[in-house]
Amino acid sequence: MDSVDLEVVRSALKWTEGGHRATLGTVVHTWGSAPRPVGAMLVIRDDGQVMGSVSGGCVEDDLIDKVKSKAIAATKPEVTTYGVTQEQATRYGLPCGGTLQIVLEPVTAESKLKDLLGIIERHELSARFLDMDTGKVRIEPGKWSDLLEFDGKVLKTVHGPRWRLLLIGAGQVSRYLAQMAQALDYHVTVCDPREEYADGWDFDAVPINRGYPDDVVLQMNFDAHSALIALTHDPKLDDAALLEALKSPAFYVGALGSQKNNDARRKRLAEFDLAASEIARLHGPVGLKIGSKTPPEIAVAILAELTAVRRGVQVPETIEPPKVNVSAGCAVPQN
Repeated sequence: MDSVDLEVVRSALKWTEGGHRATLGTVVHTWGSAPRPVGAMLVIRDDGQVMGSVSGGCVEDDLIDKVKSKAIAATKPEVTTYGVTQEQATRYGLPCGGTLQIVLEPVTAESKLKDLLGIIERHELSARFLDMDTGKVRIEPGKWSDLLEFDGKVLKTVHGPRWRLLLIGAGQVSRYLAQMAQALDYHVTVCDPREEYADGWDFDAVPINRGYPDDVVLQMNFDAHSALIALTHDPKLDDAALLEALKSPAFYVGALGSQKNNDARRKRLAEFDLAASEIARLHGPVGLKIGSKTPPEIAVAILAELTAVRRGVQVPETIEPPKVNVSAGCAVPQN
C-alpha cells in the first residue's frame, strides 16, 4: 500500500468516526490503458469530499454524484465498471479506450479499518478479505507474494509494504533513499556492521541491522518483490551483499560508484560462483543518468530506476552534459 492509499484508510476512519458516511473504492480490474493500477483506492465522503484516486480524475465526479445520492453501495458492496464502450471511454476521459472495474463498499464497523490501519502503521503485511454479500471483513497475515484477487464474491486486497528494499550502508544517501522509498510502498531495512555508521543511524522509522551484509540477505530470503542497493564503497561489505543478492530472485540489485569502480566490481564478482548472466543483472552505476550530484538527487535517480524496473519500463540511456569547470562565472568544458 503506497502513501496515498494509507491516507485513504486514515481519512475513511476519521470521517466515519466524525459521523459522516463514507464509501471506499478499489480498482479490481483494468483493461487497455487504464489510468490507475489494480489496487488503487479512494474514499468518498457523503458531502462529496474525496481522498485518493481510482482514475486520475476521469470518473471521480460520476462516482461522487452516485455516492452522494446513495445510488450505489449505499448498504452493501457493489461493482461498477467504466469504459466498456467507446462512448463511455470518451465521456469519462479514459485514455485509449481504457476500462476499469471498481468495487465500492460502505465503510462500517464491519470494515475493520481501524485494525487494518494499526497493522499498516506497524509496517506489517496483511490480506483483507471483503465478502460482497454481507460486507463483512476478515484480516489475515499477508505474504510477500500476495496479489489482489476478485472473483465477484470475495475481494482480497493486500495492505502494508509489499516491496522490500535493503540498503547496504547507513550513510547520507541511505537516509534520503529510506525516507523516499517508504512513500513508494517499500519496507526498508538498512544494514551496516560498522559501529561508526550504525551508531549514528537515528531514523526510527527504518530499522538498522548490524549483521554482515551477506548474512542479512540470506536471512531476508529475497524474492521477486525485493531489491538491494550497495552504498558503502567498501568492497568487503558491498560485494558480500551483491554476491548473494545477484543469485536471488530480487527484481533489482544495484551498486553506487563510478563506471570504472563498477567495472572493477564485476571483475571481482566473476572470481566467485556467479554466472555471467547473474553478474549482468547488476545495475552499476546505480540509478538513471540525470546528472545527480547531491545525496537527495542521487536518491531520486535510484528510485526512478527502481520504479522503471518494477513497472517493466525500458528506460533509454540519457546523455549527460559534458563536465565543466566553473571559474569566474564562466563554464569551461573539460576535455
